[in-house]
Amino acid sequence: MSPLKLPRTLRLDPSDSFVFADAAEPGEWAVTGSFLFWDRDLSNLTGKDRVAFRSGFLGVRSFGFSTLVVVSEASEAERDEAVADLAHHLRERLGAPDQAAALAAAREEIDFAASLCDLPVGTVVAMHRTETDGAIAEAFRTLHQKPGGEDRLHAGARAFRFVETGEDELEERADLVGLARRDRTEP
Repeated sequence: MSPLKLPRTLRLDPSDSFVFADAAEPGEWAVTGSFLFWDRDLSNLTGKDRVAFRSGFLGVRSFGFSTLVVVSEASEAERDEAVADLAHHLRERLGAPDQAAALAAAREEIDFAASLCDLPVGTVVAMHRTETDGAIAEAFRTLHQKPGGEDRLHAGARAFRFVETGEDELEERADLVGLARRDRTEP
């Protein structure tokens, strides 16, 4: 039997705390969190809500978002704790009718998250979520360290360098400076 693997939130820099209204803590177990958007008018999402929809994994303990997750080994006890944490939020924040319903939904989300982890431990995963004709679709990409080492122009400029792989070349840009300024001026 292969070891149980689950996604954990990963923070390489402080950008998640700027781009999401609530950022997940690094190292939390995570799910995709698409259920948070099922009953929302996605065409009206703006700012941080839009970023969360497009690229946010949901940390099950904080109920905050993370841009990246890393495939990690988990024990059955850690899996059960992740289910309990998520079930608590489903009941308290989203109004699950009872504990049994919250646990069943949480198990389903954790099981789906585990199904994404049929990758080597340590693999970094990013998500791009879209909506077309009322249906939400998720595309997942693995990120790998760039082969060949440093280039002379940028030697030492970054702690990490990743190259996206996958069929779709999706690109999103975030104006972190603009977001930070807007946060300071909004009431």
